[in-house]
Amino acid sequence: MNFSQIASIFETLRLDPPSKLTLLEGAEFTLRHYPPTPPDVDTLIVGIDSAEMAGRVKEVLLAVYPREFGVWKVEPFDAAQGKSGKKNPSTSLRASEERLADFIGAEISYPVSLYVPSLGEGTSFESFAEITAHLRAPDGCPWDKEQTHQTLRKHLLEESYETLSAMDANDADGMREEFGDLLLQIVLNSQIAYEAKEFNFTEVVKHIYEKIVRRHPHVFGDLKLDGVEGVLQNWEKLKEKEREKLALSNAEGKKEDKGILDGVPAALPALTQAQEYQERAARVGFDWPEIEGVLDKIREEIEEIKTAANPEQVKAELGDLFFVLVNLARWRNVDAESALREVNLKFKKRFAYVEKGAKDQGRNLSDMTLEEMDSFWNEAKRLGM
Repeated sequence: MNFSQIASIFETLRLDPPSKLTLLEGAEFTLRHYPPTPPDVDTLIVGIDSAEMAGRVKEVLLAVYPREFGVWKVEPFDAAQGKSGKKNPSTSLRASEERLADFIGAEISYPVSLYVPSLGEGTSFESFAEITAHLRAPDGCPWDKEQTHQTLRKHLLEESYETLSAMDANDADGMREEFGDLLLQIVLNSQIAYEAKEFNFTEVVKHIYEKIVRRHPHVFGDLKLDGVEGVLQNWEKLKEKEREKLALSNAEGKKEDKGILDGVPAALPALTQAQEYQERAARVGFDWPEIEGVLDKIREEIEEIKTAANPEQVKAELGDLFFVLVNLARWRNVDAESALREVNLKFKKRFAYVEKGAKDQGRNLSDMTLEEMDSFWNEAKRLGM
């Protein structure tokens, strides 16, 4: 499409071409799942030549733009016959506004163009990266300018746990907010790294992009795998090759080689860490052949706790029991950390009900019998808490 055709479209729209505009061919959306344009910039999609392509364009745009968002379609219009779709010398263009959700292929004359206005300030990653960099600029925030990777460490940890809490509560609004707070930590640390000439955010994105492609040859390549188990086994093989490559590099620099479990962060919660250790070991075949072996081990560990002679032995045997219980969770496809967190939350709610029951009676918990507290506890259970 040349400039005069673009000018004709904007003339039909009765708009001046914006100072910033993304111009895309409809065919660009055929194999996409996410719009290839920042949403805070006006976008013109041209050459949409079929109902199938129009449907795909709409589906991809809906990954970012609200269903109610107003878009403009510009389609051929035969002024002489008063209807769209005729391709003859008298055919001109006609523009009409509609909701993105109503951009239906069956009601369009082709080829059609779709004008998508800006979603507004602050809706693109680029704008977010800009305000984050501004925080660190000379005219930025004194607090942000003083931060380092180490000072931000506790904030990253706090935001991670707050995100997990929102996920555990299945709180969509909370997750939306906490994911944003977590993203800020990543972008802010990347900006600090750029200023220290360590790396920039583009390198962070490029690295994970390449890793995803490399570790998913069954998606982005020709490799055929059988189900999730096949994917995980191949995943471990790929990581093993990466470790071998790293070992060769380390040999030149005399660095210690990394093992299969060395990539698991030491700061992870113990249940999560145990499950990750077990999952990684299982991918290379170090696992019970059947779940009965895990259940037998649980029984064995319980008996060993009963016969433990001193506190140190009790501690060791309890640790073994926790570890094998995590293994049972793994076998049952349950996330052990999430399971315990959910039980903790349930206990908190029920115990709060017990406290409220005591308060309503004008009593202290310490003055109540176990049977009286159990009565409130069982009542909380009946209420579905």
